[in-house]
Amino acid sequence: MNNKVAIRKCAEYDVQKIIDIISEMYIITGGQDVKGKKVLVKPNILSDNDPSKCVSTHPAVAEAMIKFLQYSGADEVFMGDSPAIHTAKFKADKCGLHQACEATGAKWVNFNEKPVERKIDGRNIKIASIVDKVDLIISLPKFKNHELMYFTGALKNTYGLIPGFSKAFQHGIYRNMNSFGKLIVELNKVITPHYFLMDAIMGMEGHGPGTKGKPVEIGLLIGSTNPLALDIIACQIVSYNYKLLSTNKMALNEKQWLQSPDEIEYDGPALETIKKEGFKKVPASAGRNIALKFLIGRIGFIRKLERRPVFIYDKCSGCCKCVNICPVQAIQPSIADNKRIKLTDSKCIRCFCCSEVCQYNAVNVKIKMFGV
Repeated sequence: MNNKVAIRKCAEYDVQKIIDIISEMYIITGGQDVKGKKVLVKPNILSDNDPSKCVSTHPAVAEAMIKFLQYSGADEVFMGDSPAIHTAKFKADKCGLHQACEATGAKWVNFNEKPVERKIDGRNIKIASIVDKVDLIISLPKFKNHELMYFTGALKNTYGLIPGFSKAFQHGIYRNMNSFGKLIVELNKVITPHYFLMDAIMGMEGHGPGTKGKPVEIGLLIGSTNPLALDIIACQIVSYNYKLLSTNKMALNEKQWLQSPDEIEYDGPALETIKKEGFKKVPASAGRNIALKFLIGRIGFIRKLERRPVFIYDKCSGCCKCVNICPVQAIQPSIADNKRIKLTDSKCIRCFCCSEVCQYNAVNVKIKMFGV
């Protein structure tokens, strides 16, 4: 790992063009020799949606990375991820990533099969067993907003190594942005992928990371062996204060990846020429203010000033994915009307998993004074 981050302009999902860019960036940023090695490619798959929605890493980026690894002499290439709702039938068909495997001969891996355990933050947490069967892990994060974490990047993408509903279970333990950020950093300390290529050709602004976010053209690919350095640079492209992200703050405190942002070596167009003006950010939540948090814990009315899930019943399909993923059982179907969802606000931990998995835009995250 070094401190170099490379950015190259890329306006379209052309596999050969992406391969050419990877071939250059991988060497410049100190990517490890893959010859004779078994490699896992780990994209970002929140849910199995059409690539145009920008919910997941685009299949062209995954296919290009697999082909680059194969051209570079990798012995065997695997690909897999665990979405928020990981059923036995999940195959990553709609998002095109399974087809990228079929086109290249890479092997698709089911992260739910016989997971192993790692001691992370003093607790045993399940991890996809493929991590013990490969020599290198290549992470392909997607450039997009995140309701809880503001922005999701290289550090956050490692979280997908935790399979299935185990991820939602962690939200029940790490109940706010800072504690969840700590978990992500602790996970990366135990398992740090060896290379990161961020798909920022098309990104997501607004209420990400699910389908309520809006696709937006960024026109870039970002590569590094250093996840913290990559995330700090990515924040600058859309003018997020990198200190706003709990993962960045905590990772800097660890001194494992960087002593200071000043150590980052940047290779690419001048940042001021590639900034995305007008990018719609996730609004800072009043609930994250320390003084207000103190009051929220004591005055129930003030809790209603926090951003929270709000259900749009006319759009609800009754699929109950929000019910199944809620780590604290704060959401239940209404007995009176099985197409209405009941949120017990006092139980809600504001992890917004329900909003992430809803395919029908029936769960919004906003301040609502009364009712659910």
